[in-house]
Amino acid sequence: MSVVYVMWLRQLKRYWRSKPRIIGSLGQPMLFLLALGFGFGPIYERAGGGDYIQFLAPGIIAMSVLFTAVFSGIELIWDRQFGFLKETLAAPVPRMTIMLGKTLGGATVATGQGAVVFLLTLVVGFRPERWLMLPVALVFMFLTALLFTALGMSIASRMSDMHAFPLIMNFLVMPLFFLSGALFPLDGLPPAILTAARVDPFSYGVDALRGALVGSSHFGLGVDLVILSVVAAAFLLLGTVLFERVEI
Repeated sequence: MSVVYVMWLRQLKRYWRSKPRIIGSLGQPMLFLLALGFGFGPIYERAGGGDYIQFLAPGIIAMSVLFTAVFSGIELIWDRQFGFLKETLAAPVPRMTIMLGKTLGGATVATGQGAVVFLLTLVVGFRPERWLMLPVALVFMFLTALLFTALGMSIASRMSDMHAFPLIMNFLVMPLFFLSGALFPLDGLPPAILTAARVDPFSYGVDALRGALVGSSHFGLGVDLVILSVVAAAFLLLGTVLFERVEI
């Protein structure tokens, strides 16, 4: 467990020491929130949907968790290229503990990022309707972060090109985000789009946050919890297996 703690702590220190990275990672969520929230807000309200900021904010919080979690995998490639991973793997500890520590560290960073974006949404005008559910929302944020950090680590463990990783992850992440219902309600969608949303694991993270913060859940919080937990466990297992095969 000491190895897990060391790797977890190292991930946190590496991220929070990078001030430009922190500021830059807040830019995209705030752009989406301000441009879409106030741009489409009047249209959404005239369509009978109510306050679009109330609907959009949980999706934007989940988006910040998604992007931060997935792209934490690039640090594994960075460690490989600069030799730190070789030194780490030479230690007499199971590789599983190294993978677990890195994944937990990335998930913690992504959850913290989501919490910061949540505070920024309050400035914009978002008001949670269920303040007592904030701890539950944090749990769902962490599960979402854990799922996608494990996914990012799994893919990074099979790659050595630092420049190719962002391209591949964008190709994967953008459909996950846009099909999740973060920007639009899932009710009344065409069957093909709704099926894609149901297959998309990120849909359940968005739905869980929306249910916890504003009391509007499409799938139900119980379903969200089960799906996120099962898929996160599956990706952790996959990441562990792939990390065991890493060659330096």
